[in-house]
Amino acid sequence: MTRYYFWLAARNLKNSPWLSGLMVLAIALGIGAFMTSYAIFHAMSGDPIPHKSHQLFSVRLDNWDPEDAYSEPNEPPTQMTYRDARYLAEAGKARYQTAMFRVGMAVQPGNPDIKPLLSHGRMTYSDFFAMFEPPFLYGMPWTRAEDGARSTVVVLSRAMNERVFGGENSVGRQLRMDDGEYTVVGVLDTFDPLPRYYDLINTDPFGDGDDFYLPFTLNDTLKKRPNGNNSCYIDPPEDSYQGYLDSECVWVALWVQLDSEAERRDYQTFIDNYVMEQKRHGRFPRPLNNRLDDVMDWLDNQGVVDEDTRIQVGLSFAFLLVCLLNTVGLMLARFLRRAGEVSVRRALGASRRQIFQQYLTESAVLGIAGALVGLVFAALGLAVVRGLAPHIAAVTHLDPSLGLFALTVSVCAALLAGIYPTWRACRIAPAAQLKTQ
Repeated sequence: MTRYYFWLAARNLKNSPWLSGLMVLAIALGIGAFMTSYAIFHAMSGDPIPHKSHQLFSVRLDNWDPEDAYSEPNEPPTQMTYRDARYLAEAGKARYQTAMFRVGMAVQPGNPDIKPLLSHGRMTYSDFFAMFEPPFLYGMPWTRAEDGARSTVVVLSRAMNERVFGGENSVGRQLRMDDGEYTVVGVLDTFDPLPRYYDLINTDPFGDGDDFYLPFTLNDTLKKRPNGNNSCYIDPPEDSYQGYLDSECVWVALWVQLDSEAERRDYQTFIDNYVMEQKRHGRFPRPLNNRLDDVMDWLDNQGVVDEDTRIQVGLSFAFLLVCLLNTVGLMLARFLRRAGEVSVRRALGASRRQIFQQYLTESAVLGIAGALVGLVFAALGLAVVRGLAPHIAAVTHLDPSLGLFALTVSVCAALLAGIYPTWRACRIAPAAQLKTQ
């Protein structure tokens, strides 16, 4: 019977192509607008590392101005001082922990045909790779022992390896960066978590990743300043690099992996005790205000999904509702115009339930057609967004799961839109209609 209803629906749609096309277009416009906004929202608000997002924590200490919070309401700085980050990263109180900051360096390929490249990378600890799990194409990360030995080693991104070594296995080869020689110990495969949750402060959350990774401890000799956000509420104690390291300027991020609630409580106690100890040395003048934010809390705290994006999703959903209301009116006119057909079927023995099922099937067919056309509109809409806002190009795409979601939304919307017109059609009195035939 269901197959017969689909055949009837296709025949009825074909018999009135203009009205059918208008209903499909109304649904498609609503679905296209909604899916364009929702696809961007979905990518921005998604969990970038779902299997362990509740185990990774951004650590924040409140060393800011005693008279003025870093940001309202009473938020501690998004990064921390070099000396605090260095101490906590090397204290070993979590399963994994890493401090990190971004730097810029000139890469000088051994091939004279390739010009020097200005690249951006990350100084971090070996635990970075265990925590955030970037896949390796060649080699492996350096070790904790190499952290302690300040080894001149480097891990390259796949893109940088292709530019400098032509994509070959470069493990063991030397790479000159600025004035130093570094041994390649690993090459990452594609590593592109979106948003780039482990550094929302110094990089575009949806932009390009790092070109290379160096041991944090090498900065003892390199003396690099951050290529990114640097905030100070008070001037460094002296005008020197060491004075900068000893200052209250915040420019280093710290992440830890805590696998259980007990570990999280223990680590909170550890950083609170550390700050209380530092208070005895005249630091941290503000009330105790240390934070451990897991990945999703951190994304929310940093407003990765801004208010404009949420408003756009709401407006597009409202537009979809307007389109559905128009579809309801068109369906009502269409179904009531076929009152004679309904009366004949009822007189021949069809029940109201069968009429209801037939007309809902027709609504579902309209929904499927509207979804398919709507996906085309959504793809065009996302292409326009890519042109107007290239910085979020990475999230302007439709994947199969979103396509299935659009189909489900469209069919459900069409069924909802068809309920009232279908109910009205089922209430037609066959006798009254047949007398007028």
